[in-house]
This record gives sequence, structure tokens and C-alpha cells, in this order.
Amino acid sequence: MCGKLYSYDTPIENHLNRDIAPYLDAINIDLKAFSEKSCKSVCGTRLAPVLETIQLMKTLGVWVEVTTLIIPGLNDGSSELQDIARFINSVGLEIPWHVSRFYPAYQMLDRPQTPLETLNLACDIGREEGLQYVYQGNVPTEEGENTYCHNCGRRVIERYGLQRIKNHLEKGKCPDCGTKLAGVLM
Repeated sequence: MCGKLYSYDTPIENHLNRDIAPYLDAINIDLKAFSEKSCKSVCGTRLAPVLETIQLMKTLGVWVEVTTLIIPGLNDGSSELQDIARFINSVGLEIPWHVSRFYPAYQMLDRPQTPLETLNLACDIGREEGLQYVYQGNVPTEEGENTYCHNCGRRVIERYGLQRIKNHLEKGKCPDCGTKLAGVLM
């Protein structure tokens, strides 16, 4: 279930999610868009079950992370990005939001790759909306992959791609200010 959320159009969806939750330490849920039109046309799904699953997993104590693949001309408007960030914050400001770069591939070759400026804008919006952990994905950058203390700004976990290079946390806390950081470290 990591990385992809299958939505169902029947009331059974929450029962399935409740059944699997005890077996999960963490889940990353793709929130592709924040409009019914985009969800239906591109993903063939509805928005509500995705939002409900994010809320339910958080309520059931599963560590939740949200990923949005930012597609030019589809979900890259500042208003939609702000709506996504506000929703995530309403569920939990400690929920990491991964904003990922789109590359034209497979059945969506008609759009360009996501400009780095758009990813930067999404990160800025996420932080302005109070999210403590915002990451850039599908593009190696100095800041985008690392974890920073939301209190003092110190880089506490260094990453490159999918590799964790250095963990500076001391018993889950920032070594500079002592703030406890949220998360599940494997």
C-alpha cells in the first residue's frame, strides 16, 4: 500500500483501511490533486476517499506522509497547492509533505517536467501554512531531501536520493535546541 492509494467507491473502504492499519508502522499516501475534476480525469478516482484515508490513518496511529506529484498545468497553481498544504496541516502539522517533480512519461507526454521554481513555491507554501516537514522529490537539491529542526532550523538528517547519509538526532531530538522531532526512523 506504500506509495499508492487505491480508492473504492463503496462504504467498505474504511473497513479495509481499519483492517490493515494494525500492520502498518507508516504509510505514504499520494494526494495527486485537490479538485474532484483532476482526480477523476487523471486518476479515475474521487478526492474524498483519499482525504478520509489520510485522516483515518492518522487517527489510528499510523505515521502518515503525503506525496504530491506536481504536474504543470494540472495541479501546480498556488491556490491548489495552498489547499493541499492547509488540508495536511488540519490533519497534523507534523505530517511530511513530499512535493515531487513530474517528468513526461508513459501516458502523459504532453506536459513538460515540473520547473524547480514550482517545487520551491510548493515548499514555501507548505512552510507558510505551518507544515514542519516539507521535502522535494525526484530532483536532487541541497535542501530538498534533508530534514531540518522545525524549531531552530538545524539540519538533523542528511539524505541524498533514497540514502540516509547522516543522522544527527540524539534520541529523536535536535542536538542544538533539544526539540523532539516527529517521525518513524527505520
